[in-house]
Amino acid sequence: MAIEHASVQIVRKPWGVTALHPWSDVDGSGDRIGELWFQRVDRNAPTPALLLKLLFTSEPLSIQVHPDDEFARSIGLPSGKTEAWYILSATPDARIAAGLKRRVTSQQLRAAIKDGSIAGLTQWRPAAKGDIVFVPAGTIHAIGAGVVLAEIQQRSDATFRLFDYGRQRELHEDSAVAVSDAGPVRVQGAPRRLTAARTVLVADPHFVLERIDLAAHSIWALDADRETWVLVIEGQARIGSTNTTVGDAIFAEADRADIEAGPGGMSALVAYPGPQPVIDLLQDSGQRTIKSGTPAAGSPKSNEIVEAQT
Repeated sequence: MAIEHASVQIVRKPWGVTALHPWSDVDGSGDRIGELWFQRVDRNAPTPALLLKLLFTSEPLSIQVHPDDEFARSIGLPSGKTEAWYILSATPDARIAAGLKRRVTSQQLRAAIKDGSIAGLTQWRPAAKGDIVFVPAGTIHAIGAGVVLAEIQQRSDATFRLFDYGRQRELHEDSAVAVSDAGPVRVQGAPRRLTAARTVLVADPHFVLERIDLAAHSIWALDADRETWVLVIEGQARIGSTNTTVGDAIFAEADRADIEAGPGGMSALVAYPGPQPVIDLLQDSGQRTIKSGTPAAGSPKSNEIVEAQT
C-alpha cells in the first residue's frame, strides 16, 4: 500500500532549458534540463510499470522511434516503449511530429536515414496547449523547440535515433528500420468524457491517461487499486497528507486517498495500467470544504531531487 509524494530525477539534455517555472523550482542555471522523471520515494519498492515525465525543449529533439515489446525482448530489453504526450505549453511556432507524410519501403527509409532526408519526410504539425498525442511503439516521431509536455510511457529507455541535427550522437539505422511503421499515423481517437470530472485521453493496453477537473473546495476519494500516477497541471489540492500544486506528482498503489481541491479547483493528469478505464477510480464525496489547511501556492515540488547521469 502506498500514497507517496513522488521524488524528482533531473535529466540534463543538450536540447533542454534553464528555466522550469512554474512546473518546477529546480535550478536549471547550469547545464540545460531536458526532463524531470517522477520516481517512487522508496527505492526498495517494486519498480513501477509506467514512467511519468515532464519534458522541456529549447531545440528539436532527435527524430526517433521506439520498439514494441516483442522486438525489445528479442534484444534483451524488458519491454518496448509506447508513450503519450499532453502539451502543457507551446510557443506560437512550436511543432511536433508523428509518422511520415507517406508510406515508404524499408529500403527507402534506410536511404532517408543515411542522407538526412528523413527530416523532410516526417509529418510535422503545430503544437498547442492541451494537445494529446498518442505515440505507439513503431511510430517515427519528434518534438520541436518551445514545448513543455507531460509524458506517460512504458518504463523503458529503448530509443533508436534516425536524425539528430548534427549533434554527433550515434544513429541506429538498422534497429530503426527494423521497428518502424514507416508511414502516416492512424487517426487518433477523440477524448472521451467518463463523468463531469473525468476525461479519458488515451486508453491502450499499456496505460490509460485521463484528465480530471475538480471544482473548488470539492472533496473526492481516489481509489488506486493498481499503480496510479497523478500530476497536478492546474490549481492546488491536498492529496492524502500532501499539499500539491502545479508540477507535483503523487504515486498511489493498492491504497485510497482523499483529494481536497483548493480554492481555485484542481486539474490533473492521471495514468495507470490499461487497457480500460477504472470506473471506480474517483468518487465524489458530495462535500465541500473551506479549511485552514487548504493548500497554498508555493508548496515544495517534491520531497527529493536527484541528478541522473545521462
